[in-house]
Amino acid sequence: MTPDAPTSGLAAPLASSLASPARARGGRAASFFEFWPGWMFYTPIVVQWLGLGLRYGDMTLPTAANPGIVSGGLCGETKTSMLDLVEGPARASIAPYAAMTTSPTGAGDLAAAEAAMARGGLGYPLVVKPDIGCNGTGVRLAENAAALDAYLAAFPRGEGVVLQEFVPLEGEAGIFYIRDPGSETGRISSVTLKFAPHVTGDGRATLRQLILADTRFGRIASMFLPRLAARLDEVPAAGEAVRLVFVGNHCKGSIFRDGAAEVTPALAACFERIARAMPEFHFGRFDIRFGSLAALRRGEDFRIIEINGVGSEATHVWDPDTSLWEAWRAQFHHYRAAWRIGAANRARGHRSTGLRALAALWRRQKRLMAAYPLND
Repeated sequence: MTPDAPTSGLAAPLASSLASPARARGGRAASFFEFWPGWMFYTPIVVQWLGLGLRYGDMTLPTAANPGIVSGGLCGETKTSMLDLVEGPARASIAPYAAMTTSPTGAGDLAAAEAAMARGGLGYPLVVKPDIGCNGTGVRLAENAAALDAYLAAFPRGEGVVLQEFVPLEGEAGIFYIRDPGSETGRISSVTLKFAPHVTGDGRATLRQLILADTRFGRIASMFLPRLAARLDEVPAAGEAVRLVFVGNHCKGSIFRDGAAEVTPALAACFERIARAMPEFHFGRFDIRFGSLAALRRGEDFRIIEINGVGSEATHVWDPDTSLWEAWRAQFHHYRAAWRIGAANRARGHRSTGLRALAALWRRQKRLMAAYPLND
């Protein structure tokens, strides 16, 4: 697979309602602020961060919210270290994975990867992604050895790669969990249902024309056109659904919906057990794939593909029906919780990550993300 060519999984028909989100109540394809420059949306959150830093006397106190994780999961932590934290029976909820490090020269990378796959009981197709990163950067679906070899050849030297079982369940969601130290139970504070972006052919228009004509995807065509360069002049058949991107991240074009209505006592109890299986985990988001909404409400038929710490956000704010004030209020609520938990853990003897160390982690992560292969 070349960097520009989609896998057949990206072009597969989308058969269920999980692949087709209902239109926002106001008929909006996106909220007016969803694709603002980051500085415009996050400036109030930065101001809040500075104010809370002055109030608590520590500008990096949230990094103490999850004491067992590098920087509390704010930046620089590895994906495998997060998944490794889950202990006991709860590990059955995690999509199997393995890890490897690219060689200094690139020689032997495929053999090393397939050896790691064998140890982890993995086969093709599989998801391959950086061990350090965020926002779906560098995530690909490798359907065979040639695709994996091409990915590893384009990957930075001497860096960690995650090899994970491809979970073919259609639903995708982010489950945000918060528990204050000393509390008997935590709570699910946010659920985001994620829908893959796709266009439907009419037998006449090219893939490029379909993307540019869409009220949402035409606004962010630059996210899709480079990834689909080899297919842009193809004419999808009438009724054929073409998936535009593999990763479930709104920064990459996926559509998010607020799933708070799906939270049930059974779902809350399920993620309480999983979070409790992670030593000193108090604040973060579980990214999952699931089979059906009915099963999700029962806390069944899902697999965890990633766990995120303090650096994660309650992504339901990117639902087109969410107002700017509601989005900011949700962000303020979650960061206040991170600071409160960090302060409680500081009182228990845990230390935050210092500014200098945090800046070094951030610089390294930023450098790596700029060097990763283009995501699917």
